[in-house]
Amino acid sequence: MKCSYCSNEAVFKCTVCSRLLCGEHAQLRTVCSDCTAKIGLKYSVERTTKTVRSEIRELVRRFWGEEEQVTFDRRFVVSELAGYVARVKEELVGFVSLADTSDAVIIVALGVLPRYQGSGIGKRLVQEAENEAAKRKKRWLLVSTSNDDLPALGFYQSMGFQIYRVKPNVIAKKHGKVLGGMGSLPVRDELRLRKERV
Repeated sequence: MKCSYCSNEAVFKCTVCSRLLCGEHAQLRTVCSDCTAKIGLKYSVERTTKTVRSEIRELVRRFWGEEEQVTFDRRFVVSELAGYVARVKEELVGFVSLADTSDAVIIVALGVLPRYQGSGIGKRLVQEAENEAAKRKKRWLLVSTSNDDLPALGFYQSMGFQIYRVKPNVIAKKHGKVLGGMGSLPVRDELRLRKERV
């Protein structure tokens, strides 16, 4: 198969629009040349309010197929949590939902619609979570991901998070079985990451 932009052999696929790309036309995040225009996208970020809970609930169902998240040995209904939402014009395109521990703020869920990924919205929502940790005088910002979610793992590490614990089989136990994940990896383990507030 050929690259969408030249006659070279395609070895990547754009994660936004699925165009086939050669090594020359792919970027680190495997985004095609047309999709990099999203970098200048205008969006707004605001605190989560009760009025946006139904919109968050809909996004959560689209992303994960369920409203509850189990993370850091706790069960959360994502749409009921405090956090921030991102909008492009009137459309809710992303959110971050937060919870507290004695010394940390947990990012329970972070989601950005695929067509807006790579535009800086996810980073901005994580920055808002960091600001919340500072306001609440918490030492850590915590997040977890499944063992198969390599894009999320790369995203959080690029923002300064470090893996500090692996909880084997937590996700498999939650679902009562090992699920098939990204790249046909078995989904079993919860990878916990943290970033110290400086």
